[in-house]
Amino acid sequence: MSGVVNVLALTGSFFMLQVYDRVIPGRSVPTLVGLAVFAGTLFVFQGVLELIRSRLLVRIGMALDARLSGQVYAALMRLPLRTKLAGDGLQSLRDLDQVRSFMSSAGPTALFDLPWMPLYLLICFLFHFWIGMTALAGVVILFSLALLAEIRTREPARKANSQAAARNTLAEATRRNAEVLQAMGFGSRIAERWSGINAGYLDTNATASDLAGTLATIAKILRMMLQSGILAIGAYLVIHQEATGGIMIASSIMMSRALAPIELAIAHWKGFVTARQAWARLTQLLVLLPETATSVSLPAPRSALSVESISVTPPGERRMVVQDATFALEQGVGLGIVGPSASGKSSLVRAIAGIWLPIRGTVRLDGATLDQWSPEELGKHVGYLPQDVQLFDGTIAENIARFEPQAPSDKILAAARAAGVHDLVIHLPEGYETRIGEAGSALSAGQRQRVALARALYGDPFLVILDEPNSNLDAEGEAALTVAIQAVRARGGIAVVVAHRPSALASLDQVLVMANGRIQAFGPKNEILNKITRPAGVPLKVVSGLEETAS
Repeated sequence: MSGVVNVLALTGSFFMLQVYDRVIPGRSVPTLVGLAVFAGTLFVFQGVLELIRSRLLVRIGMALDARLSGQVYAALMRLPLRTKLAGDGLQSLRDLDQVRSFMSSAGPTALFDLPWMPLYLLICFLFHFWIGMTALAGVVILFSLALLAEIRTREPARKANSQAAARNTLAEATRRNAEVLQAMGFGSRIAERWSGINAGYLDTNATASDLAGTLATIAKILRMMLQSGILAIGAYLVIHQEATGGIMIASSIMMSRALAPIELAIAHWKGFVTARQAWARLTQLLVLLPETATSVSLPAPRSALSVESISVTPPGERRMVVQDATFALEQGVGLGIVGPSASGKSSLVRAIAGIWLPIRGTVRLDGATLDQWSPEELGKHVGYLPQDVQLFDGTIAENIARFEPQAPSDKILAAARAAGVHDLVIHLPEGYETRIGEAGSALSAGQRQRVALARALYGDPFLVILDEPNSNLDAEGEAALTVAIQAVRARGGIAVVVAHRPSALASLDQVLVMANGRIQAFGPKNEILNKITRPAGVPLKVVSGLEETAS
């Protein structure tokens, strides 16, 4: 299509050539009318093709987004679990938007038109050698400007993107911590910090934009000078009878058309550079986090969990927070994991849940490693309640059902009753259809934790992992938690609970003690707690923070 458009772009030049060399000398009005009608038809056809091409580019951008957006969003969910993120973590979505926007702009049309420049140069040489040389000189000069634009805009564009990510991160953190800023009065200092980051971003962006704008202006002026210069050369050749007036005018139009794609490319070079950098980041992201698929669906686990010599590091870091952890649990067992802060408890359960990948060792359900299930299939068999409870904007029913389409009401109600949150929900103005707002802002911390517990219990998963599930619960909530854990064990599931408060251990029969990233003790609850309890008159030399639990 670009080839046909560029051939049709010769219409104006040849029309002027015929008018000056055929119509005016012959004073033929019918010839002029015929040429005008023919040229007008070609111009219309060219316009239709360029319109179709521009619309196709918009659709290509949309198709690219439709093809990649699912993969990019899936990678966005897994990326924080694989590496340490810089910025607000949404860079991949902005990259996809950048690529789509560039594809839908006039930038690609310049790149499609550039290969047809030799055609215009060839015709200029056919007109006259010096006309061709002038056009060639113009092409070389503007290509040099395009190369300069590539060299000079690459680093500012990369730096501006990095600063934009830092600015967005701070803005999002400010929004999340608005209460803290208001209560303790250091909002103005954070605002000054944001202003500094924003000023740096604006300066870098202005530098890149100024550079691109300067080069685009220089290209425009040079093209106008070259167009006038080729007119002067054509006039000189006409004076010496080496060319006709039609060739003089046609060559000027031809020069303008030959240089237009380069000028347009320079004008859009900043967008091209940023889109190319965005595409490189997207490619790296999708290579780092390819889509996983399993061809065989394993049966639901029903009998055992085994942790085999796993060592764990936080995403993007090298320090090990769990070292050589090994233990096994049978169906109906409830395990309490205790230990001081930063002992590796939460890191251990993240690995058990398949959230963090161990750097060595394996976690198995009924003998199968976790990666033998797809994330969707594994999620049906795992219930997880993190320390930092996060809910999604939607109804309480949707959050409990993990946003499963057409989720059965009986399963939602069963999970809510198991978590002891049913009575709380039905007393809300809209019951289960109550919208909880972003991050569950419409609910109290205790209510959010109990709804999240119901989400973890939805569908009766075999493995239920609760990380400090009673941190925001009152006495009623703790009683409901105890009943929920007992119900998991009674139906043959496995419950793993990270606990700081002794009440969380009431319904458990096994205890695992963590300290400094290693398992210090593992076994029946009474036996382990007796070991770490201080005998009369003997100094206590056990893991800090366990005396209260043992009591």
